Amino acid sequence: MDHQHYMSQALALAREAAQAGEVPVGCVIVRAGVVVGRGRNRREEKRSALSHAETEAIRQANAALGSWRLEDCALYVTLEPCCMCAGACLNARLERVVYGAADPLAGCLGSRIDLFRMELEGAPPPRILGGVLEEDCAALLREFFLLQRRRAPAGVPPVSRPTRPSALLW
Repeated sequence: MDHQHYMSQALALAREAAQAGEVPVGCVIVRAGVVVGRGRNRREEKRSALSHAETEAIRQANAALGSWRLEDCALYVTLEPCCMCAGACLNARLERVVYGAADPLAGCLGSRIDLFRMELEGAPPPRILGGVLEEDCAALLREFFLLQRRRAPAGVPPVSRPTRPSALLW
Protein backbone atom coordinates (compact mmCIF):
# COMPACT_ATOMS: atom_id res chain seq x y z
CA MET A 1 0.00 0.00 0.00
CA ASP A 2 1.27 3.44 -0.85
CA HIS A 3 0.32 5.31 2.30
CA GLN A 4 1.61 8.67 1.03
CA HIS A 5 -0.49 8.41 -2.12
CA TYR A 6 -3.73 7.92 -0.18
CA MET A 7 -2.80 10.50 2.45
CA SER A 8 -2.23 12.99 -0.39
CA GLN A 9 -5.81 12.39 -1.48
CA ALA A 10 -6.99 12.99 2.09
CA LEU A 11 -4.94 16.21 2.16
CA ALA A 12 -6.67 17.41 -1.01
CA LEU A 13 -10.02 16.93 0.75
CA ALA A 14 -8.69 18.76 3.82
CA ARG A 15 -7.78 21.70 1.57
CA GLU A 16 -11.33 21.69 0.20
CA ALA A 17 -12.60 21.83 3.78
CA ALA A 18 -10.36 24.82 4.55
CA GLN A 19 -11.58 26.66 1.44
CA ALA A 20 -15.14 26.12 2.66
CA GLY A 21 -14.28 27.56 6.08
CA GLU A 22 -14.20 24.18 7.81
CA VAL A 23 -11.41 22.82 9.98
CA PRO A 24 -9.12 21.21 7.38
CA VAL A 25 -9.46 17.48 7.92
CA GLY A 26 -9.86 15.07 5.02
CA CYS A 27 -10.30 11.32 4.82
CA VAL A 28 -10.35 8.50 2.27
CA ILE A 29 -11.20 4.83 2.70
CA VAL A 30 -9.42 2.31 0.49
CA ARG A 31 -10.30 -1.28 -0.36
CA ALA A 32 -8.03 -3.36 -2.59
CA GLY A 33 -6.33 -0.24 -3.95
CA VAL A 34 -9.60 1.55 -4.81
CA VAL A 35 -10.94 4.57 -2.92
CA VAL A 36 -14.47 3.62 -1.83
CA GLY A 37 -15.19 6.52 0.52
CA ARG A 38 -14.23 10.18 0.77
CA GLY A 39 -15.01 12.75 3.40
CA ARG A 40 -14.04 16.13 4.72
CA ASN A 41 -15.19 18.13 7.68
CA ARG A 42 -18.64 19.61 7.06
CA ARG A 43 -19.74 20.55 10.58
CA GLU A 44 -20.40 24.19 9.77
CA GLU A 45 -22.03 23.42 6.41
CA LYS A 46 -24.35 20.76 7.82
CA ARG A 47 -24.61 22.31 11.29
CA SER A 48 -23.92 18.87 12.72
CA ALA A 49 -21.38 17.82 15.31
CA LEU A 50 -21.36 14.41 13.61
CA SER A 51 -20.09 15.63 10.23
CA HIS A 52 -16.41 14.85 10.74
CA ALA A 53 -14.30 13.73 7.78
CA GLU A 54 -14.12 10.14 9.05
CA THR A 55 -17.87 9.72 9.52
CA GLU A 56 -18.54 11.21 6.09
CA ALA A 57 -16.08 8.78 4.48
CA ILE A 58 -17.43 5.80 6.43
CA ARG A 59 -20.99 6.60 5.30
CA GLN A 60 -19.87 6.80 1.69
CA ALA A 61 -17.89 3.54 1.90
CA ASN A 62 -20.87 1.77 3.53
CA ALA A 63 -23.07 2.89 0.65
CA ALA A 64 -20.50 1.99 -2.02
CA LEU A 65 -19.92 -1.49 -0.61
CA GLY A 66 -23.48 -2.17 0.54
CA SER A 67 -22.35 -3.09 4.05
CA TRP A 68 -21.64 -1.52 7.41
CA ARG A 69 -18.63 -3.84 7.76
CA LEU A 70 -15.42 -2.40 6.32
CA GLU A 71 -13.20 -5.25 7.49
CA ASP A 72 -10.88 -5.24 4.50
CA CYS A 73 -10.56 -1.46 4.26
CA ALA A 74 -8.02 1.13 5.38
CA LEU A 75 -8.98 4.64 6.48
CA TYR A 76 -6.56 7.53 5.80
CA VAL A 77 -7.18 10.77 7.69
CA THR A 78 -5.10 13.91 8.01
CA LEU A 79 -5.62 14.31 11.79
CA GLU A 80 -5.61 11.67 14.51
CA PRO A 81 -9.26 10.71 15.14
CA CYS A 82 -11.24 12.02 18.10
CA CYS A 83 -13.13 9.63 20.40
CA MET A 84 -16.28 9.72 18.24
CA CYS A 85 -14.39 8.91 15.05
CA ALA A 86 -12.17 6.30 16.70
CA GLY A 87 -15.35 4.63 17.94
CA ALA A 88 -16.82 4.76 14.43
CA CYS A 89 -13.66 3.08 13.10
CA LEU A 90 -14.04 0.30 15.67
CA ASN A 91 -17.72 -0.16 14.86
CA ALA A 92 -17.05 -0.21 11.10
CA ARG A 93 -14.54 -3.04 11.67
CA LEU A 94 -11.84 -1.26 9.68
CA GLU A 95 -8.63 -3.22 9.14
CA ARG A 96 -6.29 -0.22 9.44
CA VAL A 97 -6.34 3.46 10.37
CA VAL A 98 -3.58 5.71 9.03
CA TYR A 99 -3.33 9.31 10.19
CA GLY A 100 -1.12 12.29 9.45
CA ALA A 101 -0.86 14.77 12.34
CA ALA A 102 -1.17 13.68 15.95
CA ASP A 103 -3.55 15.52 18.27
CA PRO A 104 -1.93 15.51 21.75
CA LEU A 105 -4.98 16.91 23.56
CA ALA A 106 -7.87 15.14 21.81
CA GLY A 107 -6.39 12.29 19.76
CA CYS A 108 -7.76 8.90 20.66
CA LEU A 109 -5.30 6.58 18.91
CA GLY A 110 -2.50 7.04 21.39
CA SER A 111 -1.77 10.75 21.75
CA ARG A 112 -4.27 11.46 24.52
CA ILE A 113 -5.87 8.06 25.00
CA ASP A 114 -5.94 4.91 22.91
CA LEU A 115 -9.43 3.56 22.37
CA PHE A 116 -8.06 0.72 20.27
CA ARG A 117 -6.18 -0.73 23.26
CA MET A 118 -9.32 -1.10 25.35
CA GLU A 119 -10.54 -4.65 25.75
CA LEU A 120 -13.65 -4.94 23.63
CA GLU A 121 -15.55 -8.02 22.64
CA GLY A 122 -15.96 -8.72 18.95
CA ALA A 123 -13.62 -7.91 16.12
CA PRO A 124 -9.98 -6.97 16.73
CA PRO A 125 -9.19 -3.25 16.63
CA PRO A 126 -7.74 -1.70 13.48
CA ARG A 127 -3.97 -1.52 13.12
CA ILE A 128 -2.68 2.04 13.53
CA LEU A 129 -0.06 3.92 11.56
CA GLY A 130 0.54 7.56 12.45
CA GLY A 131 2.76 10.28 11.05
CA VAL A 132 2.19 9.78 7.31
CA LEU A 133 2.83 13.17 5.66
CA GLU A 134 2.67 14.51 9.20
CA GLU A 135 4.31 17.86 8.50
CA ASP A 136 2.06 18.59 5.52
CA CYS A 137 -1.04 17.74 7.56
CA ALA A 138 0.09 19.77 10.57
CA ALA A 139 1.09 22.75 8.41
CA LEU A 140 -2.37 22.91 6.84
CA LEU A 141 -3.96 23.01 10.30
CA ARG A 142 -1.49 25.66 11.54
CA GLU A 143 -2.13 27.88 8.52
CA PHE A 144 -5.90 27.53 8.84
CA PHE A 145 -6.02 28.46 12.52
CA LEU A 146 -3.53 31.30 12.09
CA LEU A 147 -5.76 32.78 9.40
CA GLN A 148 -8.84 32.28 11.59
CA ARG A 149 -7.18 34.11 14.51
CA ARG A 150 -6.16 36.99 12.22
CA ARG A 151 -9.70 37.35 10.86
CA ALA A 152 -11.43 37.28 14.24
CA PRO A 153 -12.33 40.65 15.75
CA ALA A 154 -10.85 41.09 19.21
CA GLY A 155 -12.84 39.12 21.74
CA VAL A 156 -15.15 37.49 19.18
CA PRO A 157 -14.15 33.99 18.08
CA PRO A 158 -15.16 32.96 14.54
CA VAL A 159 -17.57 30.03 14.23
CA SER A 160 -14.84 27.63 13.03
CA ARG A 161 -12.33 28.71 15.64
CA PRO A 162 -11.48 25.86 17.99
CA THR A 163 -12.27 26.29 21.66
CA ARG A 164 -9.63 23.81 22.74
CA PRO A 165 -5.94 24.60 23.14
CA SER A 166 -4.82 21.64 20.99
CA ALA A 167 -5.47 23.75 17.91
CA LEU A 168 -2.48 25.85 18.91
CA LEU A 169 -0.19 22.81 18.77
CA TRP A 170 -0.27 22.35 14.99
